[in-house]
Amino acid sequence: MQKVTLKDVAARAGVHTSTASRALDPDRRTLVHQETVARVRAAADQLGYRGDSIASGLRRGRTHTLGVVVADLGNPFIAPVVRGIEHQLEGRGLMALIAESRDQPTRMARALDSLMARRADAVIVTGARVGDERALRKAQQQLPIVLAVRHLPGSGIPAVTHDDERGGRLAAEHFLEHGHTRIAQLAGPQEVSNFRERGVGFRERLRSAGIGAIELEEYGNRPTFEEGKRLMELLLARTGALPTAIFAHNDLMAFGALQALGDHDRSCPEDVAIIGYNDTLMTAFTDPPITTIRLPGYELGRMAADTATMLIEDREQARTPLTLPPVLVPRRSTLGWLPKD
Repeated sequence: MQKVTLKDVAARAGVHTSTASRALDPDRRTLVHQETVARVRAAADQLGYRGDSIASGLRRGRTHTLGVVVADLGNPFIAPVVRGIEHQLEGRGLMALIAESRDQPTRMARALDSLMARRADAVIVTGARVGDERALRKAQQQLPIVLAVRHLPGSGIPAVTHDDERGGRLAAEHFLEHGHTRIAQLAGPQEVSNFRERGVGFRERLRSAGIGAIELEEYGNRPTFEEGKRLMELLLARTGALPTAIFAHNDLMAFGALQALGDHDRSCPEDVAIIGYNDTLMTAFTDPPITTIRLPGYELGRMAADTATMLIEDREQARTPLTLPPVLVPRRSTLGWLPKD
C-alpha cells in the first residue's frame, strides 16, 4: 500500500500543503482557522495519515522527547512520579524516555550522555546524589535539566522536591506525642540530600525536647528493603535497652526493619513503633500498616514535567525551587504502642 503523504491530506481537505502542515502542527495550528483545522484533521484521519514527528521536530530543533532518569525502577514510590510526568506530557506532544542510574554516578553519566545523543528536549532527574554534579552540569550546557524528588543544594539546577527536613520533624513530633524517649533512626544514603535533611529535622526536633536520637555509625548504602533489614539487625545487636521507636528514612527501609523485628521475635508496635517515609501503596497493607510521611509523587511528577516544558520554551525562565509540604499519615505501626510500666 502506498504511503499517504501530506499532499494527499491537503488535496482531500481542499487546502494548500503548507496550510495542512500548519493545521496538523500543535505549535502552529493557531495560525489556521478552526474550521480548516477540523477539516484537515478529518481528512488525515480518513486517509490514515501519520506525520513524521521526528523529521518535523528536527526541522525546529526538537525531537518531542523528554528524558527521565530514575535511581531505582523497583522502588514503588517512583511509579506515581513517572505517571505524573507522563500524564503532564501527554497533552503537549512529548514522549518520555526512561533510564535507570541504580544510584551509580557512572550509570547516571551514561544515561545523560545517551539522552543527549538522542537529542532529548529536556531531562528530569529523580535520582541525583552527590557525585552527579559534573555530569548534570555537562548535560545542562546542552539542554534543560530539572531535578525532581532529590535535589542538589547550591547547584542552581531547577528542582521540584519535598520539605524533607520538615518531614523528619513530623516523625519526631509523632513519637514525642506518644511518650517515646528511646528513639532511633535508620538513615538512608548520606550522598542524597533528602536523607540528610530528614535526619537533621528528626535529630533537631528530638534535641529541642531534650532527647538525643539513638544513631548507628552506619547508614544505608541504598534506600532498600535489604539495607533497612541490615541496619535494624545492627540495632538489635547493640547492648543496652532497645529503642521503642524507629524512624526509617523511607518505606522500603521500614519494611526491612519490620522483617528484622519479626525474625528476632519482636513485635511492632508492641515492642517497637516504626515510621517510614513516602507513603507508598504497600504501607497501608503490611502487618501492621506503617505510619509514614506522605510524599505526593504524582503531583510532584506533574510539577516537574510542567517546569521542564516551560524551560524547553524558554531556558531563561525563573528557576525558583518548588517545595511540597509533608503530611504525616498515622497507622497502627505507631498507634498501637503503649509505654511499659
